[in-house]
Amino acid sequence: MITKNQPKLNKGQLLKSLIIALIIGAVVLLTAVLPAEYGLDPLGAGKLFGFSKLYQGDKKIENIELNSSLNFKKIKMEKLGSSANTPKPMEADNPPPKTQYSKRMDTITVVVLANKGIEYKFKSLKYSSIKYEWSTDNGIVYIDFHGEVEQDNPPKNVFYESYTLAYSNNMAGTLTAPFKGKHGWYFRNESKEDIVVTLILNGQYELFK
Repeated sequence: MITKNQPKLNKGQLLKSLIIALIIGAVVLLTAVLPAEYGLDPLGAGKLFGFSKLYQGDKKIENIELNSSLNFKKIKMEKLGSSANTPKPMEADNPPPKTQYSKRMDTITVVVLANKGIEYKFKSLKYSSIKYEWSTDNGIVYIDFHGEVEQDNPPKNVFYESYTLAYSNNMAGTLTAPFKGKHGWYFRNESKEDIVVTLILNGQYELFK
């Protein structure tokens, strides 16, 4: 059996090793740990070596706030459009016109008061194409994007067809009008501050005067 003598460190060597370990730990703390985990970079080394880019503290807070602000009631399919007791008008089946409205583009501002709702609509012919984009200045609104069939003698309970129900602060898309009539949005503001909606339309439609 062969035994090897393990080297033994004296007190001076142990103290030296301990000091070196502490220095290395301090360097790692200042150059990597503090910039990456806490966003603190007293020596500027975190930025130099790229560790500061790993800091996500502010983004985590923003994500938490965003997720909490989006905690709204679930929107269900049965909320789409008018009730089943409201019949779809025969005018919805009329053929499309030979000529559509001239193409145009408009930017409209809609103020949605706190804890209130408001509608904004345009008129279009059957199978007309309209691109749209809208966004809020601050906050989220509930929207019902829908259309109403043009009728000569509309009943008290008017038929309407919903295209989109959502909670959002921005949306874009294209509508191909399924019938001649009024189309647009119901915006509802459930916050305590007024919200301004900027709406951009581009396509074959006319604005109500």
